[in-house]
Amino acid sequence: MRWRLKNGLWHSTALMLCVSMTAFAQTYPSKPVRLIVPQPPGGGADIVARLIGQKLGEGLHQQVVVDNRAGAGGIVGTELVTHAQPDGYTLLIGITGSLTITPNLHKDLPYRPVEDFDPISLAVVSPFLLVVHSSVNANSVAELIALAKSKAGPLNYSTPGNGSLAHLSMEWFRTITGAPLTHVPYKGSAAFGAVVAGEVPVTLVSVVSGMPQIKSGRVKALAITSKTRSRAMPELPTVAESGVPGFEASNWFGVLAPRGTPPAIIQQIYKLMASSARSNDVKERLLRDGADAVGGTPQEFATLIKTELKRWGEVVKLSGARVD
Repeated sequence: MRWRLKNGLWHSTALMLCVSMTAFAQTYPSKPVRLIVPQPPGGGADIVARLIGQKLGEGLHQQVVVDNRAGAGGIVGTELVTHAQPDGYTLLIGITGSLTITPNLHKDLPYRPVEDFDPISLAVVSPFLLVVHSSVNANSVAELIALAKSKAGPLNYSTPGNGSLAHLSMEWFRTITGAPLTHVPYKGSAAFGAVVAGEVPVTLVSVVSGMPQIKSGRVKALAITSKTRSRAMPELPTVAESGVPGFEASNWFGVLAPRGTPPAIIQQIYKLMASSARSNDVKERLLRDGADAVGGTPQEFATLIKTELKRWGEVVKLSGARVD
C-alpha cells in the first residue's frame, strides 16, 4: 500500500512536470535568446551564427544575441552550454572540430558531444579547396601526389594548427594516398597566407577565402573536398573523383541545446531553421561563400554527429595524428 502511494505520487509529480514544461514551451520565448559561438568574431562559425540569429530572431519575435566564447579550440564555448538551463534560452553553434574531432584527440574533455546536447538542426556545410602555390608543378590531385612522391618531394602543407579539421583532413589524405606530406602548423588564416606568399606549397582553404587569390593567379585550386561538386565552382572536381575515392572533409555548423530542453522548443527552432534554409536570400548568401544551407531534422543532425565522431576517430588512429 505504501509503495502504491509513493508510485502514485511519483506519477502525479511527473504529470505535473510534463504539463508545466508544455505550458512553458507554449510561451517560449519571452526574453532574448543567447547563441553561443565557440570561435572568435569574424570566423566561419561567427558568420553562420549571425545569419542564423537574424532569421531565428525574426521567426521567434525576440532578439537572438550572438555571444562569442572562444578558447581552447572551441572547448570553452561548447562546455559553457552544458552548464546552461535547458530552457531554450541558451543555444550552441556546434562545429565539426569541437563536436567530432576534439573528442578524438583529448581524453578528458569537460563535455560529451552526444550525451550533453540535444541536436536541433544542421545549418550549413562548407567544404575546403585543395590549393597549391602557382609555382607548384601540379595541376591536378594526381599530379600533386606524383610530385610529392618524386625526388622533388616531400612537400609541406600548412594548416591553422594541430588538431584542426584541416590538419586531420590532410593527414587522412596523406595516409590513404601515400604521398609524403609534412605538416607545418600556423595560427589561423596565416596558414593560407603562407601558401600565397610561397612559403609553403600546399594547404586547404575555404572557398570564400581562396577565391580571390585563385582569380588573381597566385594560387591554383586542384579540387574541392565535398562529396559532390560545388555550385560555386562546378568546373572543379572533387578530391574523391580525382583518384582518392571516399575522401570527403567539410566544415559543418549546426545548432544544439543543452540536454533536456523541451521537445516542443526543439521542434519550434528546427522548423524555423528549415524554413530559413529554403529561403532564396539565405541560399544565395551562402552560395557566394561556397557553402550550402541544410536545415536538417534533429534526428539527422544527431546521426551526423555520431557518424562523424566514428569517422574522425578512425582517421586519428590511421594517421597517428595527435595534439602536441
